[in-house]
Amino acid sequence: MKRSVITFLVPAALLASSALMGCRGQVSHQPPMWIKHGMEFQPRYNAFEENTYFSDGRNMRMPPAGTVARGMLKDDDAFWRGGDSAHPVTSNPLPMTETLLERGQERFNIYCSPCHGRTGLGNGMVVQHGFMQPPNFHDDRIVNMPDGQVFQTISHGVRNMPSYGKQIPESDRWAIVAYLRALQRSQRATMADVPESEKANLR
Repeated sequence: MKRSVITFLVPAALLASSALMGCRGQVSHQPPMWIKHGMEFQPRYNAFEENTYFSDGRNMRMPPAGTVARGMLKDDDAFWRGGDSAHPVTSNPLPMTETLLERGQERFNIYCSPCHGRTGLGNGMVVQHGFMQPPNFHDDRIVNMPDGQVFQTISHGVRNMPSYGKQIPESDRWAIVAYLRALQRSQRATMADVPESEKANLR
């Protein structure tokens, strides 16, 4: 019985003493004592704060020419930019997979179909409500357009089409390009494109 009482009283006493130590009996107007100043008082300048070290007094400085943020080098010109405007890449730098096409279809239906329609004919919902009709994706001009040029059009826009560079990441733009090619192929397929094992099912 005594052991259980002691087991209860000792933690209770420790808890009560801790609570009392946290309460001050009087208010002090002196600044508190800081054991470690590291995080509370950092030797640094805040954004837009004056800095007399520089002659113009500005604390925020332009980065040196050629500075690139970590992880933002983007040195693969084919993937990040689709080549240059004069020489766009001819083919998609991403490997053609079912996952890529599914992602492309999803992004196409979100960003492209409102104007171009889900079949790419240029008869999307906004067109049906008076918006200017965009080109038909199945026209020879677009079918024969290099993949890099399609990517750049998505990135920067053209004529009445706005830029989607901020909304759609580069990998998703290439997925859209891949799906667009599959969509175009679906409207131009012939019996020669059907595997021999499947032709019997079409008769």
